[in-house]
Amino acid sequence: MTTLSDDQIITMICHEGQIERGFRGLVQKYQERIYYQVRRIVPDHDDANDVTQNTFMKVYRAIHQFEGKSSLYTWMYRIATNEALTFQKRKQPTLDVDTAVGVAHMASHGTYYDGESIDRQLKAAIDTLPEKQKMVFCMRYYDEMPYQEMANALGTSEGALKASYHHAVKKIESFIKQASL
Repeated sequence: MTTLSDDQIITMICHEGQIERGFRGLVQKYQERIYYQVRRIVPDHDDANDVTQNTFMKVYRAIHQFEGKSSLYTWMYRIATNEALTFQKRKQPTLDVDTAVGVAHMASHGTYYDGESIDRQLKAAIDTLPEKQKMVFCMRYYDEMPYQEMANALGTSEGALKASYHHAVKKIESFIKQASL
């Protein structure tokens, strides 16, 4: 199957005889990107798969409400992020700062300090951020999403996002410096 445009996907899903083909096109085009967005919030692979599936079902049921004010992916990204955050709130307590510092301390004081340890330390630092800063940091750092697209996805101004990102970076830098002492 060739990759369909967003307009083709939406038209097919909204047309009775082509719903299945449109939905398959939607999943084929966006499954990997949505999964990795969810996985940044939901650490367990199986849980992330479940949240990704729930996201696609929610998108399918709400596709008639898509207004086209942003790209289809931006709209889906927002749904996926909300689904993942809701799942995490139900599933796990948030990681407290003391636990995160302990994880980073152990990772940075091991006999062998590799890329995986650095990733764990960065993840621990990100987990200490408030939810909005965490989201903004991940969207910008991992997804390299432009501020305008982030503003559309989160329903806020570019200036507020830039400030949130700046504060998140400073907190992460401070956390990593503290953990390596």
